[in-house]
Amino acid sequence: MKSESVHPGGHETTAPAPQFTQLLSATRRGARLARLLAVEQLVAWGRPRHGGRTEDAALVVAELAANAVLHGRLEGRGFRLGLAVLPAGGLRIEVTDPRGERLPVRSRDGYGLVVVEALAAEWGVRPFPPSGKTVWAEIDARPVG
Repeated sequence: MKSESVHPGGHETTAPAPQFTQLLSATRRGARLARLLAVEQLVAWGRPRHGGRTEDAALVVAELAANAVLHGRLEGRGFRLGLAVLPAGGLRIEVTDPRGERLPVRSRDGYGLVVVEALAAEWGVRPFPPSGKTVWAEIDARPVG
């Protein structure tokens, strides 16, 4: 979200969209921490802690982080959580892991991508060179209900 501000000299500047990035261990604890950090960052950006889009974002982060730990893990390598506020006020969530050859697949054994599909306006995957991938999802800003 861009905002205009005027500096003491009278010059306008455009503030960059709020962003957050954190490298985490590819463990269950790291996945849990990703969800907790996402909620805390959203609260710091002025979103309510409970309800609506914050809970949607927490669930999407939890699922993408769990998938990174279960399916994208390489020994000694972590995963990266990224959050960015979109121009219309929505949220982009990105989880990057080192296993680019293991693309997300909807499975009968789990509900992860079903949850992501239900809560995200859009989601997808893109390569993260040299060998990783980023799974992303966008949560729109409209109120729940």
